[in-house]
Amino acid sequence: MDNQQIARTILTVVGPENITEAYNCMTRLRLRVNTVTVTKEELKKIAGVKGVIMNEGEIHIVLGPGKAENVAKECKTLLAAWGKNQPATNVLATDSAKSGAGNEPSESVSTERSSTLTLEQQAKHKIGDGKELHAEIKKRNSESAVKRMLQRVGHIFIPLIPAFIGCGLLTGLISLLLKISPEMAGNSYVQYLKLAGGSIFTVLNAFIGLYACKEFGGTPALGGAMAALLAAPGLADITFMGSPLIPGRGGIFASLLAGAATALIETRLRKRIPESASLFLTPLVTITVVALAGLFIFQPLGGILSDVLGYYTVHTIQTGGAVTGFVIGGIFLPIVMVGVHHGLTPIHADMLASMGMTILLPIAAMAGCGQVGASFAVYLKSNNKYLRRTVLSSLPVGMLGIGEPLIYGVTLPLGKPFVCACIGGAFGGAWQAYHGIGSYALGISGIPLAAATNNVWLYLMGVFISYLAGFAATWLVGFDDPPEEEENM
Repeated sequence: MDNQQIARTILTVVGPENITEAYNCMTRLRLRVNTVTVTKEELKKIAGVKGVIMNEGEIHIVLGPGKAENVAKECKTLLAAWGKNQPATNVLATDSAKSGAGNEPSESVSTERSSTLTLEQQAKHKIGDGKELHAEIKKRNSESAVKRMLQRVGHIFIPLIPAFIGCGLLTGLISLLLKISPEMAGNSYVQYLKLAGGSIFTVLNAFIGLYACKEFGGTPALGGAMAALLAAPGLADITFMGSPLIPGRGGIFASLLAGAATALIETRLRKRIPESASLFLTPLVTITVVALAGLFIFQPLGGILSDVLGYYTVHTIQTGGAVTGFVIGGIFLPIVMVGVHHGLTPIHADMLASMGMTILLPIAAMAGCGQVGASFAVYLKSNNKYLRRTVLSSLPVGMLGIGEPLIYGVTLPLGKPFVCACIGGAFGGAWQAYHGIGSYALGISGIPLAAATNNVWLYLMGVFISYLAGFAATWLVGFDDPPEEEENM
């Protein structure tokens, strides 16, 4: 199926009336939903879907790099058309002739969805009435506050990742150039490009406040303005209680707090102030209250968060060395698998803003490298032609740092290779931590990250170690090779 047909089928299965927003990260179509009533098995039947992750109020559909963005665009177009009161059957209908061989026609998909049991019905059907039913519903419907917070953080930072990637890579390349030719430091073009590499940090606080305010339902411009205030250079000219104010105190976390608070105050004011006066009074009162709160609450609290998280992250890696790197590299692949890895982005971003690089990302990046090695061992040992084709098609993007196709198409379905991939990531992570490798960028991984590190060759050596360890572990441990007829494992 082409991108539009995939989007139509996904929306038909999930239900357009149930979707509040469609967007994407590098490899996943992310759908915010009112309730999760579809099953993973239904979505996995759709051609092109490599994996499905379900959280409270959100469905992640793994499609791969490029494909996720294109399908998300089609989803937005279809949802916009459906929202104009057009019959869903006209907007989302997909002729079986267009669906392609091996795909369910839209009527079948719709029938499957209509027969999908609600959570309560599934639980009741499975365990009956009474206390067990209540416990099952509560267990499946609830998520920890920490996980919901990580999801929100991901929503805030995902739009910023392309800027982090571009600026970080440019900074890394300029740094590499100056190591090779120090005399280029006085070149006007090099100076300008170096400035361009740091441009994201000039406006980072404002962007974070903007997206945080948007995430919590407020007016983005207000949140951006309040976060920008906390980093305004003019603060240094103001003396408060005998001490000069510090621009940027509290860093990323103060901006997050300011953006969220702006939305919280604004939305409540709009409910209480008459509409005739709301246009003027709501932004005025919001800005005044948040500005004062920023001075007395957000900057001090953000400073504490920044100092504590930054100190303990750096201290743990520096003092724990290879042991810490081994643990982080070993557990990061499961973190990616459940879709909460973007929750670490504020720590990366805060390190970049305060230290100029993040020493956590090169360690975490080794998880995907271990998976490349494990998958290559699967390719050499397997006799299943479909599995070998899957590995061969997914290895290039895996080496470029996009791990989901290998996770959901190769290692996770086979079981043992997934564990072996984690072992590979652990050994590579130990190497990166021991040598203190840092990255000027975030949002990229694998081989491309080398250009944005403070030591290209040591980083690439860690990549090779992860490849080798993941390969060796998989080769020695082995796996149950699926029979040739098991086309979809």
